[in-house]
Amino acid sequence: MSKKKRFSIWKLLKLPPQFLYAIGLGPIYGRLVLLLTTIGRKSGKSRVTPLQYEEIDGDIYIGSARGTKSDWYRNIVTNPKVIVRIKSRQFEGKAEPVTDGKRIADFLEIRLQRHPKMIGALLQREGVSKNPNRAELENYATNKAMVIIRPVEHVSVFMRLEKDETQ
Repeated sequence: MSKKKRFSIWKLLKLPPQFLYAIGLGPIYGRLVLLLTTIGRKSGKSRVTPLQYEEIDGDIYIGSARGTKSDWYRNIVTNPKVIVRIKSRQFEGKAEPVTDGKRIADFLEIRLQRHPKMIGALLQREGVSKNPNRAELENYATNKAMVIIRPVEHVSVFMRLEKDETQ
C-alpha cells in the first residue's frame, strides 16, 4: 500500500472520534478515548488525534503504540503545550515525553489492572504473554514511549502558540 493511501486511511479512522465528540457524545466515548490537540512540528498548525488514555492522580497518561515515531509524540517533543478533551471537559496541559522503560512498565501495570482483557489482548498481539510479569513488561517497554500531561491553570497560552510560531 502506498504511503499516500495509508495516510488517507489513517485520516479517515481519526474522524469518527472527533465526530462523536462534536455531536455531544464525548461524555460516553471519552471513557476510553480523548482528543489530543498538538501543534504540528513542521506546519505550526493545530493537529487533533484521538488516543486511549489513563487518568492517574489528576495527570493524563498516553502510551504511544508507535513509540517515538508517532507524529503526535514528535509534535509534543517539539512543543509540549497541548489541549486535551476528555468527556465533557477541555483543558490545556504541558506534556512530558517519557521513554524510560521502567516508568512505561509502571503505566502498563496500571492499564493491565484497569483493563485486563483489552490490554492483555494488545500485549499478546505484540508477542507478550497475556498476563506478563514485571520483567516481561520492562522488556516490552524498552523501545516504547508515552507522555504524561499535567493540566495547567492559565487558559490562553495555547491559542497564542500558532501566532507566535509564525512570527
